[in-house]
Amino acid sequence: MAILDGFKLTSFDHEGSRRDVYRRGSGPAVVVIHEIPGITPQVAEFGRIVADAGFTVAMPDMFGTPGKALSVPYMVGQLAKACISREFHTLAAHEASPVTDWLRALCRQIHEETGGPVGAIGMCLTGNFALALALDPWLMAPVLSQPSLPFAINPARRAGLHISADGLHTLKRRTSEERLRILGMRFDGDPMCPPERFEALRQEFGNAFEGIELPASSGNPKGNKPPHSVVTTDLINEEGQPTRQALDRVISFFKEQLAPA
Repeated sequence: MAILDGFKLTSFDHEGSRRDVYRRGSGPAVVVIHEIPGITPQVAEFGRIVADAGFTVAMPDMFGTPGKALSVPYMVGQLAKACISREFHTLAAHEASPVTDWLRALCRQIHEETGGPVGAIGMCLTGNFALALALDPWLMAPVLSQPSLPFAINPARRAGLHISADGLHTLKRRTSEERLRILGMRFDGDPMCPPERFEALRQEFGNAFEGIELPASSGNPKGNKPPHSVVTTDLINEEGQPTRQALDRVISFFKEQLAPA
């Protein structure tokens, strides 16, 4: 747990569901929703980077063991649990997972605490969750990092956005009537996050969606094969690296969107 040194352990309860939430920093609030298999050292480091850039980070523990290192067996085990969980609808192209209700409640509490707009980043299995959170007016900076739901098992699901038609209508209204913008990131050749998904986002949201698509060769050679996790496992945190530029864009996006109107 030394990996999470500097984070304050809190908890949040909504409708009888209680989860731990790791917090760090001060300033505008950003909810970091970790990827499969859990809050790995790389995810914790990302949360630390965001907090140290001037934000209040809230990182809920959604699954896995906080601080546990990434491994293939660990990833496969947590993915299997998510697939059978009632909280995650891994094949739903036009329906958000039920666990997003809990996350929306967390965002609302954080908004009430800070008095300002909230940002959120989802990763992999939770990537498109940031869209569901943006149904609420206080969520102003949704970031979709390699959004992987619904699983791309057929053409319709490859372009699926994991949100209902009514939810999509609300988001489109917010992008046209408010200053809501959406940021997405993926690697070329990533089978978990196919290009059709980003094409669907561009078609639905136009210039309100900013998509960053990185060449597979820019991923960390010590990371996933093929590269998948843009700002965590496959990040090369060095000046001039494409993944570092993507990370810097996430930070600047939060600063732009969460600044006072």
